[in-house]
Amino acid sequence: MTESALNQRLLKRFEKLQQQVPQPPSVAAGKLVRGIGLTLEAVGCQMPVGSQCLVQTIDGEIEAEVVGFAENITYLMPTEAVKGIVPGSRVQPLAREQGLPVGMDLLGRVVDGNGQPLDGLGPIAAERRVPLTRPPMNPLTRRPISQPLDVGVRAINAMITVGSGQRMGLFAGSGVGKSVLLGMMTRGTTADVVVVGLVGERGREVKEFIQDILSEEERQKAVVVAAPADTSPLMRLKGCETAVSIAEYFRDQGMNVLLLIDSLTRYAMAQREIALAVGEPPATKGYPPSVFARLPALVERAGNGGEHQGSITAFYTVLTEGDDLQDPIADAARAILDGHIVLSRSLADSGHYPAIDVEASISRVMPQVVSDEHLLASRRIRQVYSTYQQNRDLISIGAYNRGTDPRIDLAINAEPAINAFLQQGMTQVLPYDESLEGMAKLAQGLGKG
Repeated sequence: MTESALNQRLLKRFEKLQQQVPQPPSVAAGKLVRGIGLTLEAVGCQMPVGSQCLVQTIDGEIEAEVVGFAENITYLMPTEAVKGIVPGSRVQPLAREQGLPVGMDLLGRVVDGNGQPLDGLGPIAAERRVPLTRPPMNPLTRRPISQPLDVGVRAINAMITVGSGQRMGLFAGSGVGKSVLLGMMTRGTTADVVVVGLVGERGREVKEFIQDILSEEERQKAVVVAAPADTSPLMRLKGCETAVSIAEYFRDQGMNVLLLIDSLTRYAMAQREIALAVGEPPATKGYPPSVFARLPALVERAGNGGEHQGSITAFYTVLTEGDDLQDPIADAARAILDGHIVLSRSLADSGHYPAIDVEASISRVMPQVVSDEHLLASRRIRQVYSTYQQNRDLISIGAYNRGTDPRIDLAINAEPAINAFLQQGMTQVLPYDESLEGMAKLAQGLGKG
């Protein structure tokens, strides 16, 4: 057989094989028929929920995501400000590799809700892509929480001890010090990696957090995901999910991760905006049912992994409007988290920082991760502190006579020492062992009671 005949035969064989390879189905472009509020309505294109598309405007193209459909109408949510759209604008399905790019190069970087860099340091080398949402982990494959995690804050280390793999809520009103406390934990933690999600908060805080709160060394083990309040609700929603997906990647590498989400309330509000825009009926205080379905799905992704995996210890800030702990989001979060830390406005107003209300705060896994001596000492301090708070008004107006009740006398004498123990400087890092030593000395001075 000659060389040309052989080439012809191979070419025909190649063409036949090519015909047998299934080609991806082509998706037709559609057009806009309506744009109102946050949503765009398109017809003529069949795309699954969660897929991306490009909408042609008079100013160029904007990216949007499919968030729902009704009969032949597809609902789109733009990822940026909507401007320049006209009736009949072309909607082109976007064919690109799905998933969030992750890799060790994320350390030390600042990214947006899509995982794209915001710090101007060039592209991030991705090792692989992971989905923004994962199927639930089998609860029986998780390792139990058995070891405490040092967060560098004495009041938490001693009185509300957090276990490695625990999910905690940080409940507070606006301006009480949530972001400052998150920064203190970022500096003081012994975790291998810190993932911070600044979602729906002031844009000013993003740069301040990176430059003022994190040192150069601390920045190298941290990943910051920023989706400020001026971004679209879709980007705010993705911001939280991106931060969790990045934390899951590092956990799969066998690392212990500290995940800080500020805030879970803004995540719920973003989902509320999207759900109401596509017609979902409101339920509890204006929040649609999908909000309360997405909260546990997000929170449950944190925690300990299986064998040969690391852990994700998560702190989610919850904004309590008007300091109301019965807010629907606060109430739902408290039910699905492994404990909560409450920041008190009255303590903050009196100059007590961090303004942690140890009476109202609890760690549900603390008995499993600390010694009996540690638990007894913390309970003793809590009892004396609670006695003083219950009689504070009587003591303040001079209506209590010393010698009437030995418990109240002890609480009055111990109050300055307990307050000093629970306070800490913003830039001060107090390790776990040092926190326990201070607690043991303080509890010993209070006696058995």
